[in-house]
Order: sequence, then structure tokens, then C-alpha cells
Amino acid sequence: MTLLRSVCVFCGSRHGNSPTYAAAAQETGAMIARNGWRLVYGAGDVGLMGEVARSAQSAGAATMGVIPTHLMRREVGKRDLTQLVITEDMHERKKVMFMNSDAIVVLPGGSGSLDEFFEVLTWRQIGLHQKPIFLLNTDGYWDHLIQLMKHVVASGFAEDTTLSHFRAVANVAELEELLSSAFG
Repeated sequence: MTLLRSVCVFCGSRHGNSPTYAAAAQETGAMIARNGWRLVYGAGDVGLMGEVARSAQSAGAATMGVIPTHLMRREVGKRDLTQLVITEDMHERKKVMFMNSDAIVVLPGGSGSLDEFFEVLTWRQIGLHQKPIFLLNTDGYWDHLIQLMKHVVASGFAEDTTLSHFRAVANVAELEELLSSAFG
């Protein structure tokens, strides 16, 4: 029996100002499908969430969406997924997404995506998991976050190892290579 690997994608419920963000989300969805992996994401059909999900679905990937009840209308909860989980709140959403994935990928997004990134990074930092965490740094979107994390370490508020708990990648091809290596 082959183990189905799952990639959790955290990303924006908006498209952002650059068309390269949507293109990277579409490419990420297609890449997940091409490798026979399952997409785990926030179940929205808007913004980059919708782009990555539609791309993964159209290329044949299994999809698991996780959304809290209060966001079903706002994020246009996508009901044609392989599996849809509706949670009571955001905390449960993050936990269900995390528990059902083997790796985490963070595409451009806003405060929700930052919250999701910091939650899984903190869990890794305190030893709750060893799952790889990747920032898809499309057009340098995450450059300031990476600099902030270096500043946090340099200022003595985190250990040097914190910077090794996540990896920024420039494009989907590099992401695919690293995920393939991680999944063995």
C-alpha cells in the first residue's frame, strides 16, 4: 500500500497586487497533483486559496479543505473537494490542517497566513513536530519576514536553530525538488 503524502498550503484569501502570486499558486496546485500528493488547504474558493485548489483539482489531485463555520460565506467554502471539514474555529482549522499533512508550504498571504506560519514554526521550535516548512518566496514576497526572523535571532529572542526550521524557496521547481526529497 502506497502512503499518500499531503502538502498543507497556507496562502491568501486575496490575490494580492501581482499576477505572479496567482500564477505561483496555480503552479503549486499543478505540482502537487503531478506528484500524486494530496492538497490540504483552507477550503476557500477565493484568492490564492481558490487558485491552488482549482489547479490541483483540474490536474487530478485529491483535495482536503478545512474551514471554520464563520468563514464559509466570506471565503466561499469550496464544496466540490475530495474531503471538506468544517470546524468550529480558526484554532481547530489550523490543527486539523497540520495533523493531516506531511509538509507545510506558505504562499503569499496576509495576517492569516502569517498566523498559520508562526503557529507551525512555534510548534517546530518547541519540538512538537519535524515536518518541513517552506516559504514560497514569489518575487521576494517573504524577504522582509526572513529579515525579521534573522533580527529576532540576532536580538537574542530565538535560538539560531529557529532559522533552520523553515526554508525559503524562490520558485515552484525548487519547492518540488525539496518536497520530493523530504518525502523520499
